Amino acid sequence: MDSLPDAVLQFILSHIKNARDVAACNCVSKRWKESMVYIKTLYFPRNSFDNYTGDYGPDEVVRRMVSTVVRLEELIVYSPFSGSGLASWLSLVGPSLSQLQLRMDNLVENQASHESPSKLDCIGAARNLESLILWGVLLTHSQRARSISIDLPHLEQCKLDFYGVGDCLLTLNSPRIESLEVQGCSWIKVAESKYLKNLSISNSAGRVYVVDFGNLPALEFLSMRGVQWCWDAICRMLKLSSEVKHLFMKVEFTGDFEALQPFPEIDFVDFFNSHPKLRKFDIHGAMFAALCQKNSLKHVDSEFMISCLEEVVITVRSPLNAEQKISTLESLLKYGTNLRRMVIKILQMKSSHSSADDFFDEVYRFSCMNQEIVRIQ
Repeated sequence: MDSLPDAVLQFILSHIKNARDVAACNCVSKRWKESMVYIKTLYFPRNSFDNYTGDYGPDEVVRRMVSTVVRLEELIVYSPFSGSGLASWLSLVGPSLSQLQLRMDNLVENQASHESPSKLDCIGAARNLESLILWGVLLTHSQRARSISIDLPHLEQCKLDFYGVGDCLLTLNSPRIESLEVQGCSWIKVAESKYLKNLSISNSAGRVYVVDFGNLPALEFLSMRGVQWCWDAICRMLKLSSEVKHLFMKVEFTGDFEALQPFPEIDFVDFFNSHPKLRKFDIHGAMFAALCQKNSLKHVDSEFMISCLEEVVITVRSPLNAEQKISTLESLLKYGTNLRRMVIKILQMKSSHSSADDFFDEVYRFSCMNQEIVRIQ
């Protein structure tokens, strides 16, 4: 290493990311320490300060390390930190950061729930972020009663994992956003979304009340998950996703209030005509049941085709309405002219149910007749 030119040494050492490794390299020699200022990424694992006995606290250690870097582009912090600590780091390297990933559910915030500034408020200092990933965002009681706004004009990728959010409204102002994943939020508003290609909304601990997006002309992948979504929110997302190529739906119930309600009937022909580019469709329980109602297939005629659909994954949890479900499966196969793979997942179905045996018999018969395409799990 001593015989390498400075530029080559700097290039090699710039690929080191782990904070402990960076600290160790700084101690090798003056030449190495001078080269470490050119690293691009700094990563603090969750156990970074285990058994740490230094004179400075974790916030100060991180601040001193980021302050020595000429142009830090990516900062990943899984170890505990405070809002004031984050504010000090971003004041130093915020303009150069393009990627920021933080684990927010740590002891510092839990012990100081009223700390100021809030960690979420600090992120705006990194105005040039292109990628933002926040794990385990825990909002205080006062934050749950207001709107949380993220205003980053250059943001292209965003992943937000909330818990304990309640009815807080999340507003995202990022006109260049291409990929968005939000977990655990009931009210979501995105000001501009014309470049959005991948969208995932999930709330396993509560309800999704409102999703407010503009047009989604570029959307290719949409995932909707959760125990309960308001029907208006489901309808709006399905209407906006007319260009989608992969649709994943795992919403158990609808209903605007506490009462959990099944999906209303969905017209089979109208649904697929409204999503003409759909190639892969993952359907879970409630959505499949809505397509299997008495009148769902009444508009099917000889000219109807589902021309782009190539793969269907269907999760069935109830043996009820077996005849109509088999008819829907047969229709998918018949009118899906390019369908190559159909997976039928039977999940948590009670074998003691009086109609379970008949359902299993029908599904097995259907799979045997179409064994090149159909598979049962």
